[in-house]
Amino acid sequence: MEKSEAVDVVVFGATGDLAARKLIPSLYQLYRTGHLPEGSRVLGAARSKLDDAGFHKFMESDARQHVKDADFEKKSWDAFKAMVCYEPVDLMAQASYDGMAERLNTEPDRVRLYYLSVGPSLFSATCDGLAAAKLLNSRSRIAVEKPLGRDLVSAQAINDKLGSLFKEEQIYRIDHYLGKETVQNLLALRFGNSLFEPLWRSGHIRDVQITVAETLGIGTRGEFYDRTGAMRDMVQNHLLQLLCIIAMECPTGLEPDAMRDEKRKVLRALRPITGADIGKNTVRGQYRAGAIAGEAVGSYLDEGGVAEDSHTETFVSICAHIDTWRWSGVPFYLRTGKRMQEKLTQIVVNFDPLPHNIFTDSVNSTIPNKLVIQLQPEESISLKMMAKMPGGRMKLEPVELALNPERGARRRHMEAYERVFMDAINGNQTLFLRRDEVDAAWAWVDPILAGWEDSQDEPRTYVAGTWGPARSSSLLVQDGFVWNEES
Repeated sequence: MEKSEAVDVVVFGATGDLAARKLIPSLYQLYRTGHLPEGSRVLGAARSKLDDAGFHKFMESDARQHVKDADFEKKSWDAFKAMVCYEPVDLMAQASYDGMAERLNTEPDRVRLYYLSVGPSLFSATCDGLAAAKLLNSRSRIAVEKPLGRDLVSAQAINDKLGSLFKEEQIYRIDHYLGKETVQNLLALRFGNSLFEPLWRSGHIRDVQITVAETLGIGTRGEFYDRTGAMRDMVQNHLLQLLCIIAMECPTGLEPDAMRDEKRKVLRALRPITGADIGKNTVRGQYRAGAIAGEAVGSYLDEGGVAEDSHTETFVSICAHIDTWRWSGVPFYLRTGKRMQEKLTQIVVNFDPLPHNIFTDSVNSTIPNKLVIQLQPEESISLKMMAKMPGGRMKLEPVELALNPERGARRRHMEAYERVFMDAINGNQTLFLRRDEVDAAWAWVDPILAGWEDSQDEPRTYVAGTWGPARSSSLLVQDGFVWNEES
């Protein structure tokens, strides 16, 4: 597709929270910056009985507040609204797609991107509705949000349905973390420089820690989250994808399949966690009442839509191992949770300590080097090193070397969902998951979920506003390490 070619973007679930917070603002930014060609159309679809004007009011009231003032121009916003229309659609009723077909078929030869911001249980019905309305052709593309199913069997069923109507190159399975600028900078750091490659392995790296912590609870997603939990919602996709980026071998190039081949190899090399190892190497927790930033918050069981005896985990930590020559003996610690002490998404690569310390007068001299890749709340990459303190004595102190590319004060970089939309519109699948990646991730996660269910053990509780259950720290202490909790 030529960059200047107009496209149609159809957003299912257009009145939902994700659409208001991320999808509509991202499409607006693409239009404002010239990445959404003139003449394109954005069609919102949801169950709400709105017309175009009603949806424009929704955009003003719910989506506009998520556009930063520095990135907003009223003239371009009004022009963007003019290209947006809306159709009420009941995804389970095939006849409900007729109004959408009438609008879209005025431009039958365009590239169409169908973005499914709906629950995975609705994916099959939506695909059938589009097919019955004759809205699919060789130029159609479909983007699906996570989680893709709730286990390997359901994920395979969804992928079978997608595969029956779309070729693999038409399917865009989203993990928006891969669209973050810092994750892409990590690829450049690893594979665009010779400095780290000799050190990126067992014998130089002591451990790797990946944390995705949120201060928020489950909001209005109580019923959905209680069926899903932190393992399905975060670990199976986001954390495992970040692990893949850290651990993968250098691909043969930047082609989508070259990248995804290497990520799949990592997932297939993950050591299975089964039997007694589930209790030893995994922790699940559920938050109880506490306080965050001085404000009292309730327990998970008090959230709307949550069963009063729910055992759903809001916290997971795992000690994982990758059975390859590069990573033999290097633990990968994964951690994610709701109602944590602070909002933090961070990858920490801890290097081995010095084999011999000559700076015996300096207490700090034993602190190992570490590479810290932070995705939230701010994106940054820094290398923690030791340097001499000013003065006459040879004493060391830790310093940070910022590895972020220089950006002018007025320059902005794309948000993750902007990148997701732009690449899907342009047909670039590099940052999207291939079917065998999804299968491999579920194949590793499923035995852990089954082990938790079979054990009948309740999740360990933790006070909201902390870093999770105490047992999570013990995962590292048993290996002589501690979690990095510096933002």
